[in-house]
Amino acid sequence: MKKAFFLTVSLIVSSAFAGEVLVAVAANFTAPMQKISTSFEKDTGHKANLSFGSTGKFYAQIKNGAPFNILLAADDETPSRIEKEGFGVSGSRFTYAIGKLVLWSKKPGYVDSNGEVLKLNKFEKIAIADPKLAPYGLAAIETINSIGLTSHLSGKLVQAENIGQAYQFVSTENAQLGFVALSQIYEDGKIKEGSAWIVPSKHYSTIKQDVILLNSGKDNAAATALMNYIRSEKAISIIRSYGYEL
Repeated sequence: MKKAFFLTVSLIVSSAFAGEVLVAVAANFTAPMQKISTSFEKDTGHKANLSFGSTGKFYAQIKNGAPFNILLAADDETPSRIEKEGFGVSGSRFTYAIGKLVLWSKKPGYVDSNGEVLKLNKFEKIAIADPKLAPYGLAAIETINSIGLTSHLSGKLVQAENIGQAYQFVSTENAQLGFVALSQIYEDGKIKEGSAWIVPSKHYSTIKQDVILLNSGKDNAAATALMNYIRSEKAISIIRSYGYEL
């Protein structure tokens, strides 16, 4: 009876101090962040409200007063800029993941292990994220240039707003191929569907993804808790399960 009483009191106290945090999340990190959020809410009682999109658009929104408490970016430059411009808490940013670029098709066996499919004329469209807004889009352009296929592929590129939309173009087969984030097609050590070429890192700049606590989250207990939780063993295990490095 006493045990049940104390458990009830504990739950009441926990819920009384629970808070909410508004989080802007780079589209490539959608699946792992959804898992981390669920785990975070279960372990802490705090609730994470997630918005997904392109890092470039989030940057513009934050500068214009969007009430996000935390930004999980698809690069390290944007959080650094936010910190320097005074929109983020100094010293709060850190790298939470290093992303990997992949060439993907929904069709099994369509993409070979060396990406030679890019040299063939058997496809009409290849999706990439907007390189001006999305680091994975820039990585795709760097890769195309690195392997010497700039002119060969220029007429086949279909530009998406962000990496999430690039994935949708390929998953709906509106594009036969696409450069997407490995995390979008990978889980628990394997590719979930279709065929893919994991692009060697030598072809593009390292995709360091940083998180930063924004000014509106400075005195938010839920925001502070989530910043700490992202560094926990449980969160790191989830992040790695989607193919990211740390």
